[in-house]
Amino acid sequence: MSYRIRAASPADLQHLYDMAKLTGGGFTNLPPDRKALTAKLERAAQGFGNTDEGDPNHPRDELFVLVLEDATTGEVRGTAQIFTCVGQQYPFYSYRMATLTQHSKELNRTFRAEMLNLVTDLEGSSEVGGLFLHPGERAGGLGLLLARSRYLFIAMHRKRFANRILAELRGIIDERGGSPFWDGVAGRFFGMSFQEADYFNAINGYQFIADLMPKHPVYVAMLPEIARSAIGLPHPSGRAAMRMLEEEGFHSEGYFDIFDGGPTMTTRTDRVRSIAEAKQATITHVRAPEGTGHAVKALIATGRLDSFRCTMGEVATDGADGVVLDPIAAGALDVSVGDQVWHVRR
Repeated sequence: MSYRIRAASPADLQHLYDMAKLTGGGFTNLPPDRKALTAKLERAAQGFGNTDEGDPNHPRDELFVLVLEDATTGEVRGTAQIFTCVGQQYPFYSYRMATLTQHSKELNRTFRAEMLNLVTDLEGSSEVGGLFLHPGERAGGLGLLLARSRYLFIAMHRKRFANRILAELRGIIDERGGSPFWDGVAGRFFGMSFQEADYFNAINGYQFIADLMPKHPVYVAMLPEIARSAIGLPHPSGRAAMRMLEEEGFHSEGYFDIFDGGPTMTTRTDRVRSIAEAKQATITHVRAPEGTGHAVKALIATGRLDSFRCTMGEVATDGADGVVLDPIAAGALDVSVGDQVWHVRR
């Protein structure tokens, strides 16, 4: 494969801006705003430049931005982000579904009411997010490469990340770019459309939520049907991403995004399949692994921090700690015999 994942740099601003204009809204981590994207890339540069590994019990608030690049042309066709610890600069709010059971002796009936509670339970978690693949590249496994490269990055820099990890999926967005969930819940208190609130959040952070969002529970039965039906549903374009998260070991614990009601998936970091199964090895040969014992298609990564690179290719085990790597993957990663790589089966 001639595509690879690499660390983003400030020089990628135009690439990110061009992709941000294609998202269609509801994509907080990739706003179509040059100033916000510049700040994001500058923050990522600080993280990539910090060689202090840190402590997973007390992770720093860092951001890493990755891009998908055609190794032959240098064209950028996708991006993804990793946050080491959410909720340090601004509160990290979610809705969590709860059930209140009440019994009337006189009526001899039990009533159960579902409620949305505003919580900050997920503060301190790491987060994978900001994944966007150019519409012209949504085939050939590039989405899988972009998504799972983040887990190899985490495995290779494990001490920088928390012991719990989450992923927020974009919720239902209607034809006009609005959110039925927002209109039925928060929009009633903010006097802002979904597009306005989502853009403001992307630029300024969550503090306005803390200032204006009512803290009492929201009874689901009191919401319009169109808002109720959107709770916990991913945007149609995010269904494949949800399946990939489930395959990695993420699951839903009843948390939802406060803007569009999309599901928030969580798991323990060390239980993510691509992290738990990642292996480090030394390249012993660069040649086609066909005919070599146990040749498999895999994600392969090398480098640290700003030199991180990841691609897909074929590897075969060669002894206890060695691998045979196919030439195309070796070229995309710019590695040769004797170099260290991390790999995980596709």
